[in-house]
Amino acid sequence: MMSAPLGTPNMAPTTPVTAVITTGGKVPRRRSVGRRNPAGAVGRGTLWALVLIGTLLPIAYLVSLSFTPQSQIATGGIVPSELTFDNWTAMWDRMPILLYGFNSLVAAVLGCVLSLAIATFVAFAIARFRTGGGFLPMYVLASFVAPRVVAIIPLFFLLRAIGLVNSPLGLALIYGLVNVAVATALLEPFIERIPVELEEAAQIDGAGPLRTMFSVVLPLLTPGLIAIGIIILVLNYNELLFALTVLQKNDSQTLPVAISLFQGDRGVQFGQMAAASMAAIVPVYLAAVFMQRYLVGGLTSGAIK
Repeated sequence: MMSAPLGTPNMAPTTPVTAVITTGGKVPRRRSVGRRNPAGAVGRGTLWALVLIGTLLPIAYLVSLSFTPQSQIATGGIVPSELTFDNWTAMWDRMPILLYGFNSLVAAVLGCVLSLAIATFVAFAIARFRTGGGFLPMYVLASFVAPRVVAIIPLFFLLRAIGLVNSPLGLALIYGLVNVAVATALLEPFIERIPVELEEAAQIDGAGPLRTMFSVVLPLLTPGLIAIGIIILVLNYNELLFALTVLQKNDSQTLPVAISLFQGDRGVQFGQMAAASMAAIVPVYLAAVFMQRYLVGGLTSGAIK
């Protein structure tokens, strides 16, 4: 009978008894793989259900209100007893919805482009060169927090001096200047996440500051620009105060201004206002659906360097 060589441990299989002995009398517990907490799953499902209900319930009520007769709306009923298309036909005959939607998109898109163009250079100067020290970022953000009603009269006379009153281009100019602060505050963290070594390598190869900006920084900053651009686009599209002051002709108004005109001296046409609001939601909803991947990717970019 052969024995194991000297210095070689006995490789006998481990039994439950030997496992108890080697662990000091404690039976090792087996780790459960793939087991989930049912209570946690139910809690997360309930939370998501509440979020969906809170998000979709106002939209569902808006849809119901747009098909409810005005006589029933006056009584305060929530669920309509009958449905009608009179609100949609009256709204369509009362306002040129396509023209107002086009004016809103022109002002929102051009203002968004102008804000991003200015904010990119401002955020780059603050993040890389520390321009203005700690005062400039606070001053830029404070200009956005300030009440917008303070700037209405100076901006109105400025637009009248250059002939852009009652024009979506003038409104786009206001949007572009007003939202530079929020665009700068949101872009600065994206620029800080870009490794400085990439810019230094471009400078070693002979690239100047502008060449480095356009060839290195902007391609890496594209997801952030798209995400922030969507946010500013929605802010411009929903803005009412400047549009109500600058646009006074009927053919130059935007959708928020047109929707506010359904409130008259004798009452509010809630059904027609709901129908117009549903028509105004459609472009924003389509933009959110098609740009959701870019929005999420831009907001989460930079989490891992």
